[in-house]
Amino acid sequence: MLLIDEAALDDITLGSTVLGAGGGGDPYVGMLLARDAIRRFGPVPLVPLDEIADDANIVFIAGMGAPGVLIEKLPRAAEYERVLRELERFTGITFDYVCPAEAGGLNAVTPFATAAAAGVPVVDADGMGRAFPHLEMVTPTLYGGSATPMVMVDEHGNNMYLTTEANPWAESYARAAAVASGANTAMALYPMTGAQAKERLVRGALTVAAEIGRTIKQARVDHVSPVDAVLENQNGVLLFRGKVEQVERRNEGGWTIGTANLSGLDEDRGLSFVLHFQNENLVAERDGAIVATTPDLIMAMELDSGQPIPAEEIRYGYRVAVIGLPSDPHWRTPAGIDLSGPRRFGYDWDFVPVEGFRR
Repeated sequence: MLLIDEAALDDITLGSTVLGAGGGGDPYVGMLLARDAIRRFGPVPLVPLDEIADDANIVFIAGMGAPGVLIEKLPRAAEYERVLRELERFTGITFDYVCPAEAGGLNAVTPFATAAAAGVPVVDADGMGRAFPHLEMVTPTLYGGSATPMVMVDEHGNNMYLTTEANPWAESYARAAAVASGANTAMALYPMTGAQAKERLVRGALTVAAEIGRTIKQARVDHVSPVDAVLENQNGVLLFRGKVEQVERRNEGGWTIGTANLSGLDEDRGLSFVLHFQNENLVAERDGAIVATTPDLIMAMELDSGQPIPAEEIRYGYRVAVIGLPSDPHWRTPAGIDLSGPRRFGYDWDFVPVEGFRR
């Protein structure tokens, strides 16, 4: 067990921006909520999945909405502090642990706000090993796990208590409620036992986020390329170096959707590159050829500092390296690709693994 204080939270925040694959909402916003809770209630225990009792009760804590909305309308700690208690009241179950639904983006760190306020530990695991835009796109779905019973709360004092027959229904109802609430809500969902979590979740996801964050920071101190350091640390692939020339982006149906067009720099000079995103970067297109797709991770990082750049923030003039990281093995199965591959998002392309690209 580790105690997550402000310094450890900062490492997780930076690393989770990379694991966000361009989406998941800005983790810095979630870090502010979690940091305030840690200051008020003290450091939060982070517990390895294998140390949890099989009969323990675990639940995901997450936010739902459009990442672009968070730039202008910040979430509040009150929603994350009350959502767990509302689910306990709804189900009659006392939850022993909370867990991030995704290790990428805002949702990697907001569970610490809930955990600190409720006095429960956080599980070092998640349901993605990255970020995905749809509620059903978690590893528990691959094993028959149910998103409900769940509770969603918003800043207006509304609470939604939901049970559904299938996880896509939970996504549809929750998304509609999130849009009605202003695309900024908090949820407690996917209740499970310790035994189920050990089968279904991505182990050590928050440890990986913290390691990526420390890797970037140390590279800056050592005056070496943070991009290269992350690639080496995570067995990643450099897909492109370039300058952002044009971004088309819109908030639609609770998602931030669009493309970013890049022109090549250095050895990629004269080449073009397109990032396709729906909250997360989902497809990487290099000179007209698809070189990486979801469920693998595609992320833009600022060339010099290695600062990861979310899809809602990327804009003209950025000089970036686009990297690809292999997804967790859960997603490389036929069921995983069917649930989270490019065709699931409406693209007419098959899954292209990042390691297939050669410069």
